[in-house]
Amino acid sequence: MTRRLFLSACAATAARAAGGTGFRVGITDWNLRLGAKPEAVALAAALGFDGVQISFGRATPEGRLPLDDAALLARYRSLSQQHRIPIDGSCVDMLHTDGLKNGGPALRWVSDSIRMTRALGTQVLLLPFFGKQATRTQAERDYVADTLRELGTEAEQAGIILGLENENSAAENVAIMERSRSSAVRVYYDVGNSTNIGGYDVEKEIRWLGKDRICQIHLKDKPPLLGQGGIQFEPIVRAILDINYTGYANLETDSRPGFLEDDLKINLAYIRRLSNG
Repeated sequence: MTRRLFLSACAATAARAAGGTGFRVGITDWNLRLGAKPEAVALAAALGFDGVQISFGRATPEGRLPLDDAALLARYRSLSQQHRIPIDGSCVDMLHTDGLKNGGPALRWVSDSIRMTRALGTQVLLLPFFGKQATRTQAERDYVADTLRELGTEAEQAGIILGLENENSAAENVAIMERSRSSAVRVYYDVGNSTNIGGYDVEKEIRWLGKDRICQIHLKDKPPLLGQGGIQFEPIVRAILDINYTGYANLETDSRPGFLEDDLKINLAYIRRLSNG
């Protein structure tokens, strides 16, 4: 770590210790441009985030996910302790190219990721369903729900929560949860996707789902800086606070070329200002 990052990390640790928000604000490693790289932990801490969400990578050398290595996972845990920042969750980003609705190898990616998530000492595992892997038909959603019945049992035994992040409505996600018959299956609510892809009423959906059906949240909009696009974050943050959600809301925000750290700090300060207002 550079001296600049070290000094920033010291200040950030003090800021996190001060607390003051009903929910914690994390950052995804891919929006740090350090997907599946341990360096994301130190950078997230230096920028002042409360946690960092880790992706397991999409390449499969030797038939394994890139982070599927005991020594590497142990390094993540060590860095988390060293920089005093939790790994707040993980993501099976391989599902972007090999989706769970197709069965086959995707079941193994999720099963392996359950094991890896537990090894990281965290709890929430994001399962993405987008693009060609989106669950747009009832038949696809039913198939995924039935598949999650078995994976859900595995997750329950490991103490892991499987978070559904997709293009579906809150009601469609709850139907998947109920059909899976697993307490481990919950909604990973993405504010940007629900608004810009689904066109849903985000504030209404968050209030209807409640804190017990939302395992984690992504905050983003199309422009890099939050509050400058079409999404009104003030009522959304209020809804999150009103349902007494105290988990992680991870920024999944892009940054302008050459302004990654600056833009992330601006977005972090913006959300904290709203949540403390």
